[in-house]
Amino acid sequence: MSTRTLQWVKGHGTENDFVLVLDPDGTAYADLDATIVRELCDRRRGIGADGVLRVVRTSAIDDGRRYADAAEWFMDYRNADGSIGEMCGNGVRVFVRFLLERGMVEGTSEVPVATRAGVKPVRVESDGQLTVGMGPATFPESTGLTISAGGRSWPAVAVDMGNPHAVAMVDDLTDPGALLDPPVWTPAEVFPKGVNAEFVVRRGDHHVAMRVHERGVGETRSCGTGACAVAASVAAADGVGTPVTYRVDVPGGTLSIGLRADGEVELTGPAVLTVHGEFDL
Repeated sequence: MSTRTLQWVKGHGTENDFVLVLDPDGTAYADLDATIVRELCDRRRGIGADGVLRVVRTSAIDDGRRYADAAEWFMDYRNADGSIGEMCGNGVRVFVRFLLERGMVEGTSEVPVATRAGVKPVRVESDGQLTVGMGPATFPESTGLTISAGGRSWPAVAVDMGNPHAVAMVDDLTDPGALLDPPVWTPAEVFPKGVNAEFVVRRGDHHVAMRVHERGVGETRSCGTGACAVAASVAAADGVGTPVTYRVDVPGGTLSIGLRADGEVELTGPAVLTVHGEFDL
């Protein structure tokens, strides 16, 4: 039985972890299908990760060509179950950390990254953290939306950050239970392609904590787009004016979410590369 060897690097952003695969010309791993992604992400039989980031030039992938004039690199993001994701706020920071450490981008002030949710500018801060221009948070109609987990249900708010989110305020972060199964939402038609569900408690002024069940992955230690959705929804509910910055605690650390006066959302947090190796497919 013939095999081929895949070169990989692993990294994380507030413990939301990813396998990165370098494929600049889009030919080495053009066959990166759901089966391979699941194999790589399996925490017992594979490398183990919440998702896979294929590093490919915008000019070399159909989803990226329309962004070729604005960004050289496209983040081809796959969830751990092999499904394609539109955007990942922690992932794009890890993606840029990889580009910087490999010397694949010039300068270090700002790096544009193309994603299925558009081009995201990533800025390197003086303390080494990375800030992503996430675009605006929008609020699709969701009157009567509820989310259920752990035998309980809560009202929720739908938030679009380039991918779908349902944000629910809870009394305690243990209320949703183990989050081993995807939460259930009603009306079902609000999220026809699934949803990322955030469960949130207040910890102070402009300070919240959250747990998240990510679509196609399960509960993760952090979710960047989810933290943005949470900050935007809490600010809207409280009538807080902008600009304002929220601290969002996640199981894997802390993220800073800036809500700008022009409606744009900025996500700031760490990104670390941890280990690299080879994997026989």
